[in-house]
Amino acid sequence: MQDEASDAYGVAAGELKQFIERFERLEEEKKEIADQQKEVMAEAKARGYDTKVMRKVIALRKRDKDEIAEEEAVLEMYKAALGMA
Repeated sequence: MQDEASDAYGVAAGELKQFIERFERLEEEKKEIADQQKEVMAEAKARGYDTKVMRKVIALRKRDKDEIAEEEAVLEMYKAALGMA
């Protein structure tokens, strides 16, 4: 009866189950990687590094250099306009 229902909806139960299980495995791997990243930051913090600044550096390294330069130029312009330069 269940096979008939699967066929009626065009769903291959075995294939669907494989996709779901693959996704679940990837979710678990993602969690493990996030835990490892937390450990790295905890170790860096324990050695006296500023992890907040490290995260900013990591984010900057992902961005285009021209985009960063333009943002920094605008920031300096705004700071100068406010007498913060």
